[in-house]
Amino acid sequence: MKIFVTGGKGVVGTRLVKELISRGYDVWTCDLIHSSEERHYRCDIRNYRQLLEIFEKNKFDYVYHLAAEFGRWNGEHYYEDLWTTNAVGTKNMIRLQEKLGFRMIFTSSSEVYGDYEEAMSEAVLDKLEIRQKNDYAVSKWVNELQILNSREMSGTETLRIRIFNTYGPGEYYTPYRSAICVFIYHALHHRPYTVYLNHTRTSVYIDDCVSGMANAVDHFQAGEVYNIGGVEEHDMKTVSDMILKCLDMDDRNVNYVQQESFTTKYKKCDISKAVRDLNYRPKVALAEGIPKTVAWMKELYSMK
Repeated sequence: MKIFVTGGKGVVGTRLVKELISRGYDVWTCDLIHSSEERHYRCDIRNYRQLLEIFEKNKFDYVYHLAAEFGRWNGEHYYEDLWTTNAVGTKNMIRLQEKLGFRMIFTSSSEVYGDYEEAMSEAVLDKLEIRQKNDYAVSKWVNELQILNSREMSGTETLRIRIFNTYGPGEYYTPYRSAICVFIYHALHHRPYTVYLNHTRTSVYIDDCVSGMANAVDHFQAGEVYNIGGVEEHDMKTVSDMILKCLDMDDRNVNYVQQESFTTKYKKCDISKAVRDLNYRPKVALAEGIPKTVAWMKELYSMK
């Protein structure tokens, strides 16, 4: 089976590609960066011509569409890239899907649930009108609506996955990365960082995330949507404290603030549907995943 992964050089994409290859699939990738790898294409998904050239040379059974601009503040500061990549780029993929008939697995985000305060099950958005909190969240919901419309109009077959806060080795620091990555990097370098106290998450270790995503090929159901997340609901001080404990540091450089504006406060992830249909089994608890991530970043940045 031949699989194409857009955003195959990203944090999640890199791990997903390795997981799919380990399962025996013929995996090809595209991303913005050049690579000497035989099965990789440099491609900007905003450019239909570049995508078309790839699909004219290959017949893919499945496409994992991961390529996107990521993050709430990144989406505000670089909104042109966010909207052209996330919305227009995904529309390009849908147009190709309508033309060629491949099955697609699309990665959405837990951000689409806005500030829904109960357990976030997949059906929430079918029952309630949710106001997303920022442009990144809105762009992901726009993409889901584009996919649903294409299914109705053209019969395309897409499975959607809503990823909750993913962390772990392979996530290189920028100010726009996950909170756990930012906390570790700043702590390692003895720099101040901010912890927002009134926010809860259900973070998922990257190996668990990609395992669940890879299962979607064998359990593909067109039109379905699944949450991929963790099972431990936690506040952000908890993970900050765990990181500082791993580094044998105190919290003198931590600035505690009650809440971050325009950011979802609660993320209570209901993964029961993915457990049932995708055989999703998250295994790595925070107590294991945080130290692994800290150790990887210490080695990466040559910190003792």
